Amino acid sequence: MQALHLLIHGNVWIAWLVLAISFAILAKCADIFVESAVSLAYKFKLPKLVVGMVLVSFATTAPELSVSVISAVRGNAEIALGNAVGSVLCDTGLGLAMCALFSAGAVALAPRVVKQAGTFLMFVALLAFAFTAFDNTLGRGEGVILALAFCGYMAMLFRQHKRGCLKDEEDGEHAESRPDSAVGRLMLLFIVALAGILSTSDLIVSSATTIAHTLHIPDGIIALTLVAFGTSVPEIATCVTAARKGHASLAVGNILGADIMNICWVAGASAMINPLTLTRKEILFMFPMMLLLAGTAQVLLRRRWQLVRWHGYVLLALYITYLLASFLVFRT
Repeated sequence: MQALHLLIHGNVWIAWLVLAISFAILAKCADIFVESAVSLAYKFKLPKLVVGMVLVSFATTAPELSVSVISAVRGNAEIALGNAVGSVLCDTGLGLAMCALFSAGAVALAPRVVKQAGTFLMFVALLAFAFTAFDNTLGRGEGVILALAFCGYMAMLFRQHKRGCLKDEEDGEHAESRPDSAVGRLMLLFIVALAGILSTSDLIVSSATTIAHTLHIPDGIIALTLVAFGTSVPEIATCVTAARKGHASLAVGNILGADIMNICWVAGASAMINPLTLTRKEILFMFPMMLLLAGTAQVLLRRRWQLVRWHGYVLLALYITYLLASFLVFRT
C-alpha cells in the first residue's frame, strides 16, 4: 500500500487511474455493505425506523465518513470538510433529482418526516456555517456540538417511535423479502465491505490531493466536486434503483438522513479529530451553495408533500450551476 501511495504522489496519470478504479471498487463495497447491514437488521428484527432512517443512511455515508476522517488525520482540512459539504450538495442536487426523474410518477411523502428531518437539516447546516464563518475553522468543540445534536435528534426519533408517533406510512411501498442468510456470512460480508471502503477511501484521498496540486486547483474544490461525487455513489445508486423499482419515497428519506449525517457526523467527527481550517473564499462559497440547494429542496418537497419530475429538473439545474460556479470562482 505504501508503494502505491508513492506511485500516486509521483505520477498524476497513475493518480487518475487509481482514483477511477477506487471509485468503482468503493461503489461495489458500499453496495455490499448496505445490503449486509440491512439484512442483519432484518435478521435481528430491528424497527423499520432503524433500518430506514438510521442504519441505511449510516451505511451509505460510510465512504464520506472514512474519506473525511482520513483527511482530517492527515491534516487535509479542505478535503475533510469539502467532502462533507460537497456530499450534501451532490446527494440533494443529483441524488434527489435522479429520484424524481426516474420515478414513474409523483412520489408521495410523509409530512411529519419531511418537516422534522428537513427542519433539523437546515438548522445544523446554518449552525455549521456559523461555526466556520466565525473564525474560518470548525473546531473540536464545535464538532462535538454537531455530533451531540445528531445524537439528540436520533433520541427524539426513538422516543417518538416508542410512543407510536412515527407510524409507517407505506403509501404502497412494502419491504422486499430478503434472502435467508446465515448471520456469520452477513457479518463477514459486512466486515470485508467495510475494509474495502476504508482502503479505497485512503487511495481516493491520496489521488485527489495529487491531482489538485498538479492542476493548481484548491483541495477544497476537488473535494466539493470529484471526491464528493465518488463518495456519494451509494446514495445516488440507491435513489436510482429505488425509483426504478417504485420505492422512491424510501430514497427521499435516505437522502435526508444522509445529508444530516454528512453535516453532524462526517464533518463533526472529522473536526473532533483535527480542527478544520479553510480559506474565507472557500467557506463563503461552499456553505451558501449548500444552504441554497438544501433550502430549495425543502421548499419543493413541501409542495403538496410530493416529489414530481419537474422538481428533479430544478434541482439538477441548480447542481450544474454550482459546478460551473465552482470552476469560475476557483479557476485562478
